[in-house]
Amino acid sequence: MSGLEFLIGLVSIIIIDLVVSGDNAMVIALASRNLPDEQRKKAILWGTLGAVGLRIVLTVLAVYLLQVPLLKAIGGVFLIWVAIKLLVDNTSDDEASIQSPASFGKAIRTIILADLVLSLDNIFAVAAAGEGHIVLVLIGLAISIPIIVWGSTVILKLINRFPILIYAGAAVLGWTAGKMLVSDKVIDDFLTHDVYDWIVPLVVTLAVVGLGKWLSGRAKQAVRA
Repeated sequence: MSGLEFLIGLVSIIIIDLVVSGDNAMVIALASRNLPDEQRKKAILWGTLGAVGLRIVLTVLAVYLLQVPLLKAIGGVFLIWVAIKLLVDNTSDDEASIQSPASFGKAIRTIILADLVLSLDNIFAVAAAGEGHIVLVLIGLAISIPIIVWGSTVILKLINRFPILIYAGAAVLGWTAGKMLVSDKVIDDFLTHDVYDWIVPLVVTLAVVGLGKWLSGRAKQAVRA
């Protein structure tokens, strides 16, 4: 690989990370929002580093992952659960349980697992852009770390100022989960009409926000009882 080809590949990987990092930053912001300031910063840093580390491993294994049936569909279902849970955690009044010592580790696990699911498409795209050069992939992912951390910090500040964005974030994750479901090869072969490409994500988005709001209301009632 020549110097120019290396540079082009590196720029491609960085652009791919920039394009898909919005959802990842949203998860990081929501998962760490209710932690104390010091723990929040640590959760953002360690969660991001752990997620990127897993992403590197899976990028190397991307060729084999492409052969796993229903992988994206399973990831989509998991992301639905994450979106609902983050919505409930960020809109309920149960501050004591959210800020318990165990929540720090839980926030990091949520960040890593959700980032992993959100990065499935990114993993395959980065693997293709790197053309098998693992060093190039590592450099590109290393550059993306501060971008994701900065993005999650900005989103966190916006959410604290405008709490309605919590629902917007859950909706974004719900839409992404729906898109993952319909883009899975097995399900795509079953849903033959193009109209499902937006109907399924829309239904999943409405279900995530609706169910999350309902569960949040029940959590508030339980706390006040």
